[in-house]
Amino acid sequence: MRVGVPKEIKNHEYRVGLTPASVAELTAAGHEVLVEALAGNGIDFSDRDYMDAGARILPNAAEVFAAAEMIVKVKEPQPSEIAMLRPHHTLFTYLHLAPDPAQAKGLMASGATCIAYETVTSKSGALPLLKPMSEVAGRMSVQVGAHYLEKEQGGRGVLLGGVPGVAPARVAILGGGISGVNAAQMAVGMRADVTIYDINNDRLAELDMFFSSQIKTQYASRAAIAAAVERAHLVIGAVLVPGAAAPKLVTREMLKTMKRGSVLVDIAIDQGGCFETSRPTTHDDPVFVEEGVIHYCVANMPGAVARTSAFALNNATLPFVVRLANLGAAGAMAADPHLAAGLNVMGGQIRHKAVAEALDLPFVA
Repeated sequence: MRVGVPKEIKNHEYRVGLTPASVAELTAAGHEVLVEALAGNGIDFSDRDYMDAGARILPNAAEVFAAAEMIVKVKEPQPSEIAMLRPHHTLFTYLHLAPDPAQAKGLMASGATCIAYETVTSKSGALPLLKPMSEVAGRMSVQVGAHYLEKEQGGRGVLLGGVPGVAPARVAILGGGISGVNAAQMAVGMRADVTIYDINNDRLAELDMFFSSQIKTQYASRAAIAAAVERAHLVIGAVLVPGAAAPKLVTREMLKTMKRGSVLVDIAIDQGGCFETSRPTTHDDPVFVEEGVIHYCVANMPGAVARTSAFALNNATLPFVVRLANLGAAGAMAADPHLAAGLNVMGGQIRHKAVAEALDLPFVA
């Protein structure tokens, strides 16, 4: 199969769909890999690195799309990329279609087979291709939250871990999944006062055992979230409903009760965000203020630590890329129902139920 790797063009996106090591695996299996010139420069991989791994370098994205049968990316295709997709293409990347009807309609019009990293499942029902970036985003959320709590950044002027004689900052984490746990690990390491909120009592019990006395847990009722928001210095939104839009857990009215200079970090922004006042931001302009509260809602947070993120993502995606290349999309999905769960769009139709419901479009099984 001819596998294409275009250069990412989303704002400040430096990750790359395949590292040279991943390319070497594919070429060793007899596949042809076509990489756009400078695709890996953002994480210090040169065109020569790719050529040494067996790739052929093409001068622009148009030539990559024209020659390739499968396109492997990191972020959702931008309009200029959607325009280059054809019915024979298999697109394998993060899509996050639920809050993005324009992208969904573009992919439907292309006729391409579009498989989303974020809805591929494992035997346990977990999301193995979302996990590495959830880990990165969770850890980053505390890092950026602590930064924007600084007075110079417009924050309240609170040190996350406090000092002897001065209480630490209070951190509320909404969601006890992969992102939430990684956020809690970082916040605990910085000696913050951490509470995780979730609606799954079994999960809360697991977290209580895992963290012991390092954190507190609480059932995420509306009243509990309202109280948490009122007292927290940093609120991290880490909820996830696979394929669907994130629920709006924090309303504007709740926001009005927060202390001026407090910070919200919305990890769920790729799926529409879990704060009513959230809107996507970029690494160029990462924050905005609503009701005196700083909002960090960057839609590709892991892109800021692109080298770490690219390696972590490739570790997870490579086995699926190889399977798709070896068997073709139809054969690979027939052989692996967990990969098939990643199918979002094919033949002009929405093929994932949660995505269809979120977009109010027909679902085709």
